[in-house]
Amino acid sequence: MEELSTDEAPPSIGPFSQGIRDGDRIYVSGQGPIDPDSGDIVGEDATAQTEQTLDNVEAVLESAGQSLDDVVKATVFVTDMDDYDAVNEVYGDRMSQPYPARSAVEVVELPVDIRVEIEVIASAE
Repeated sequence: MEELSTDEAPPSIGPFSQGIRDGDRIYVSGQGPIDPDSGDIVGEDATAQTEQTLDNVEAVLESAGQSLDDVVKATVFVTDMDDYDAVNEVYGDRMSQPYPARSAVEVVELPVDIRVEIEVIASAE
């Protein structure tokens, strides 16, 4: 196992890595809409927050030489399922076909006061 770490994504807020490479798979921990430079939440709506969240996911993947094109599975957490369409619009624009397998769930809250968090598994072949 190899830890992935980059200053281009926010640091972890607990005892976990931004990402892990294990053989030919990369596991990116849940990322949210946090500006890695300021530590501030970016955007108030789901669209802006999803953009920043995927920027952070992509930064962790890029630290391993991969990209969003290599994602095989994503899990999307939203605090309000009414944001589902906005999240899907950004997600669909940023991910490539064939789209990764995906789950999307509504949660009561996230560790930080944000609307969306996304974790992914990517191929590193």
